[in-house]
Amino acid sequence: MTVVTAVVPAEQTAFAAEPAYRADLNRARQALLAAELADQPADRFLAAHLGALRVAAAVLAVAAHRTGRGRPADVWHVLGRAAPEYAEWAAFFAAGRGTWHAVSAGARHLVTERQADDLVRDASAFCDEVSRRLDEAWQRHSRGRHG
Repeated sequence: MTVVTAVVPAEQTAFAAEPAYRADLNRARQALLAAELADQPADRFLAAHLGALRVAAAVLAVAAHRTGRGRPADVWHVLGRAAPEYAEWAAFFAAGRGTWHAVSAGARHLVTERQADDLVRDASAFCDEVSRRLDEAWQRHSRGRHG
């Protein structure tokens, strides 16, 4: 699992000339596509969770600032603090962390087809929301810089 520490709201950070978050979100969408195409529920579940983690990483990359605590934190906990607008999503995905670990360790029977499909849908909705919000923030930043 990716470990990141951040505390700055995602939309208040400076953007680079080209929005790097788009590449991160493309990687998330690739994982979500793999989830949609996977035959087995456990494979869909794992790929959807990976897609959601990659979306969270995109948000945290925009907001990345170290707190200096030196102690790594869970990505979902950090996301909820760094970007409160995504706190509900962070809590939702954090709640599934135990199942993710169990399925990753081989307990593939723990995930039903319905659960896998639901997670694919939810992770895709999370990706879409983050993409929309970051694009809006990028456009506001670009207009301010060139206007």
